[in-house]
Amino acid sequence: MATQLLAEMFSLRGQVALITGASSGLGVEFARGLAIAGADLLLMARRTAPLAALAEELRATYGVKALALTADVTSDSEVDAALESAAARLGAPNILVNNAGVAPTGRAENLTRQTWEETLQLNLTAPLALAQKVARPLIAERRPGRIINIVSIFGLVGSSIYRMAAYTATKGGLINLTRQLAVEWAPYNILVNAIAPGWILTEMNQAGFQKAANRERVERATPLGRLGKPEELRGAVVFLASPAASYVTGCVLAVDGGYLSW
Repeated sequence: MATQLLAEMFSLRGQVALITGASSGLGVEFARGLAIAGADLLLMARRTAPLAALAEELRATYGVKALALTADVTSDSEVDAALESAAARLGAPNILVNNAGVAPTGRAENLTRQTWEETLQLNLTAPLALAQKVARPLIAERRPGRIINIVSIFGLVGSSIYRMAAYTATKGGLINLTRQLAVEWAPYNILVNAIAPGWILTEMNQAGFQKAANRERVERATPLGRLGKPEELRGAVVFLASPAASYVTGCVLAVDGGYLSW
């Protein structure tokens, strides 16, 4: 009995989740976590081959439905076309994981206007546009939903290890956008939260961590004394998408090994 109740608390059966940036890195793990919980998946990114491979893996391993949607999230026309196609085949999403992003590095005084604007477009403007596209039909149909924005601990504090002014600024903006949308959409039972990963080893940052000094510095700054594993984010995304988080909105959940605690 208890086991069944526990499963129901975290079950996502019958839900459709859209994950952006799903072709690599953390997006893959968010997709796996939601699939384990039983959600059907819409996987969106620009690279078709890895999306298709992940969709096949999720179908074969977890028995869920999964569609690969090739689209640039900064293009309204591409996103609209992909969602229209997906709705006809699988249904409209009621869960959104805004994961796509970019993290350019370099000294702030050398940051170009082009890099700044491209980072703003992908890391902040696109998540708002995706949230609107998911929320509008839910509001119109009076259906509940979940929006989970993937931010960063460096939306809350500055980074002394890598110079990334555009990244930290956009992630800070996305954190407060999360709070504002949570307030505005609470009457419609659309819960809006954020996950702030700490130093998670992914293909995006593995080159930097091949330098022993960088890795040792991060490990010293993290109470748990190590880098995080991508799969350690699965539980956070399942929790925020699940019935267990029905009274949680406007929250920033740090998965950071304690980095923000001192």
